[in-house]
Formats: sequence, structure tokens, C-alpha cells
Amino acid sequence: MMGTAAELDAAGITGPGLRAAYAASRALHARHGRTYYLATRVLPAARRPAIHALYGFARWVDDIVDDIEPRRTNAQRLAVLDAVEDDLRTALRSGAARRPVIRALADTAGRYAIPAEYFTAFTASMRADLTVTEYASYEELRGYMYGSAAVIGLQVLPVLGTVVPRAEAAPHAAALGEAFQLTNFLRDVAEDLERGRVYLPADVLSAHGAGRELLEHCRRTRVQDRRVRAALAELVRINREVYGRAEPGCAMLSPVSRPCVTTALRLYRGILDAIEAADYDVWVRRHRVPRSRRAAVALPALARALAARATG
Repeated sequence: MMGTAAELDAAGITGPGLRAAYAASRALHARHGRTYYLATRVLPAARRPAIHALYGFARWVDDIVDDIEPRRTNAQRLAVLDAVEDDLRTALRSGAARRPVIRALADTAGRYAIPAEYFTAFTASMRADLTVTEYASYEELRGYMYGSAAVIGLQVLPVLGTVVPRAEAAPHAAALGEAFQLTNFLRDVAEDLERGRVYLPADVLSAHGAGRELLEHCRRTRVQDRRVRAALAELVRINREVYGRAEPGCAMLSPVSRPCVTTALRLYRGILDAIEAADYDVWVRRHRVPRSRRAAVALPALARALAARATG
């Protein structure tokens, strides 16, 4: 398996400080994003550091918001976000950053001409997590997911490359980010409740006679309720529709990138299969794609990626 140094060499990233910044982002990616990280291994080595930088930054900022350290107040977390945004603005202008993860991000943004507003939208959604605890409708939730997830798809698109005009592929990339995020919300209902948040839209819940109090009851008792089950089933159906909107975009990507994104899509959509197999019970355990299935999806993708590189 190719190591960090070889990837950075392939990407033409020089200078010990910058290489260390990318290595820090890679470590964050490997630790927190097992499914995404596995899919990234299918990419050509030269493109991996940029994906590590983008995901590492997103994971790092998300951790600032989700830090459940009781001694840190929301006001303190907001102050940290203020500092992060100041550092990011400076880094995007000049390339200089106090924080290694931001330095790697700014370098990637410069190399691939990624618009700064994508990062602004992301940090705005992260701020919302400190003040917004629920969403009245699915459309309202989509507004949040644009910044928290859709822009991630848009950020990685220049790194992946396309065989069509980028604007044509962009809606599919945004939909894939949204699909991944919605899967996270379905898988992590109990965990999000512990942080005081409900991402399942209230209009979908109420249509099935469910609501926040019933979700809290299910979390406390770890027992499913038929009304919650019905709401989750509808949201899984909606989630599959979003994956359906995203999937045509795979064929629009550069041939060497298609196996990576296809792998991520199939693996993450597999979480929905696991939720369905458990009859939508998300209270007893956190659903994952079994390791055997991850290997069964990733290994053929690696073979396709190698073939694409050989003929590219």
C-alpha cells in the first residue's frame, strides 16, 4: 500500500511544512472516514492528497462543533470557529496558515481553483449546528445540507476531473454529497439526539405520527416504535432517490476517478441496506457495511482503476 510520502511525491507537493500539513489531513481522513478513505485508495496517488486535505478539513471543523466536552460552551466553540474562519480567509488569499489542516486545504484550493464560497457555505452550516436543533421540513434540511455536504461534492469535483463540462457534472456531485449526509442522519439518529439535535425533518416525522419526544423515548428505551419505523422507511426511500440523482454523475468523471466515486456510492448506500435489514431499528447499534462487503466492492474497483490508469 502506497504511503504518505509516495503520494505527496506523486502530487508534486514539496517542502517539509506543507508535506506535514497534508500528512495531518491524511491521518484525520484515515481515522474518521473509513468508507471514504477506502474509496480514496482507488484514486491515482497524485490525486489522493487533495482529497485528504478536503475531507480532513471538513472532519476537523465538524469535530470542533461536535466536541461534547462539557467544559466548552457553545460560545467558546463559536469563538474557535471564528478563529478558524479568519485563518481560512488569510490562507485562501496568501497560502499562509497557522493551522496545518488549513494550510493543506488552502494549497489544494489553489491547485484546483476551488471557489472560496464553498468553504464559507460549509462553515456556515457548521455554525448552525451550535444553534439549530431541528428542521421543520425536508426543504429546510436541504438548505443546511447544501453547506454541510453538497459543497463537499462540489469541492472534490475539480480534483476528480470530468469528461463533460464541470457545470454539467456539478448537480450530480452535489446530490451525492447530500445523499451521503442523509445516510449519516439516518444511521446516527441516536447519537445526534445525545447532542441535542434532530436532523430528521419534522414534517416527515409528523406525517407518520412521530416527533422529537417519541424519538427520545426510542433512544432511552432502545425499542423501536412503528410510527418512527414508518418515518425512517420514508426517509430511506427519499435517500435512495437522491442516490439515484447522483449516480449518473459517475460516468461524467475522469475514467481514473470513476471507480473511487462508484465505490464510495455503493458502500455508503449499503448502509441503507443494513438499516433496512434491521427493520429500520437504529437504536441498538450503529449500522455499518460489513468488512467482507467493503472488500467485495473495493477490490474490483481497484482493478478497474488500475485498468483505467493503464489505458489513460
